Amino acid sequence: MVVSWLDQLKWNEEGLLPVIAQDVVSGRILMQAWINREALLAAQNENRAVYWSRSRSELWRKGEESGHVQKLNGIYLDCDADSLIYEVEQIGGIACHTGRISCFYRKLENNAWQEIDSIIKEPKEIYK
Repeated sequence: MVVSWLDQLKWNEEGLLPVIAQDVVSGRILMQAWINREALLAAQNENRAVYWSRSRSELWRKGEESGHVQKLNGIYLDCDADSLIYEVEQIGGIACHTGRISCFYRKLENNAWQEIDSIIKEPKEIYK
């Protein structure tokens, strides 16, 4: 019996896996999201980052509204088979819905969260 590569993943009780998007050039972590089997298959087939929106219960193709598409360069599985990395080329240089390079734009310094990235483009200009 042949086991599908999808069956080798340890999906959670909701049928989801966390996935980190990492910039192929800089190595910077851009965002974390969730995928289901359908999203992962779509990402592989479309060569772009596709996620599962838990709030909307539907597939979410990164950049479908903003234009900030993530072109898929590679998909990596961790040692426990319960987390993935999408290695991506971030089109437009903005991954976060706040208009920043990365969703991880706050750093803990001196017991306070400090913003380390400025807004490249105001969200109201991105999402009309």
